Amino acid sequence: MAILIGIGAALAVGVFGTITGLDRERAFYPTILVVIASYYILFAVMAGSLTALGPELLIFALFTAVAAWGFRRDLRLVIVGLVAHAVMDFFHGGIVSNPGVPSWWPAWCAAYDATAPVYLAVLVWRGRVALRSVGA
Repeated sequence: MAILIGIGAALAVGVFGTITGLDRERAFYPTILVVIASYYILFAVMAGSLTALGPELLIFALFTAVAAWGFRRDLRLVIVGLVAHAVMDFFHGGIVSNPGVPSWWPAWCAAYDATAPVYLAVLVWRGRVALRSVGA
């Protein structure tokens, strides 16, 4: 069920962005990547786990850097970042022991993270979103 809801949520956010025109701005999907990466920090804080907070901050910094780099240079990096986050979701429990992560979260997040880059790739392919910033 978590996987289906994750897919549905990613499609709903993508369609919302398309209908409102928000996804025409190159910052839309990089911002989504930053927000997605921040949830594991939230879970560590909610659980009061300082041992999980450090590794979660490092992982967050990595994905935030990819989002910024992708925004500035090429949105394909954001597509790769979202896919990489989906992969990380499957292995997260083996990387970081974060007691605040709900049991359903990795499946939900991985489904979201696997669907969102497909939607973004379609937007890029259709010419709705520019791969590169104007000055890059």
